[in-house]
Amino acid sequence: MSAFSTFLRRHCLYLAWFVSLIAVAGSLYLSEVLKYEPCKLCWFQRIFMYPQVFLLGIATYRNDKRIIPYVLPLCAIGGSISLYHYAEQKIPALGKVVPCTIGVPCTKDYLNFFGFITIPLLALTAFVLIFVLLWNGREGKEENSEEIGDGFTQ
Repeated sequence: MSAFSTFLRRHCLYLAWFVSLIAVAGSLYLSEVLKYEPCKLCWFQRIFMYPQVFLLGIATYRNDKRIIPYVLPLCAIGGSISLYHYAEQKIPALGKVVPCTIGVPCTKDYLNFFGFITIPLLALTAFVLIFVLLWNGREGKEENSEEIGDGFTQ
């Protein structure tokens, strides 16, 4: 295993918590400072991102990787919503499948850097980064067998 992958595996909780913190701070900045009103899909993405700040923060403080199986589904569901939201912004026909009828339309682009970087893509990136960090940081069987041992001494 390389030094970089060892570093990522050892510090996966801290790094994932940092990504979730940046994502939540960014979403609050966009809505509270820049006054961008979140659409319905943005609210669902927030529902799956905001708890991760607290869950991963506590797990990081305790250095407890047992939180990983509980956070991975939050990332998968939130990332799926972000992917659909991004596709809805880039493929106008998808906006007619499940239209946002209340408030801001989900197809509205507040940010559009370089023609493809939008808020849902930033959220998707955060969900994927957290998922990959935590997936790679899971305790493997080889680590558990070294810690537990086989009970026999030679």
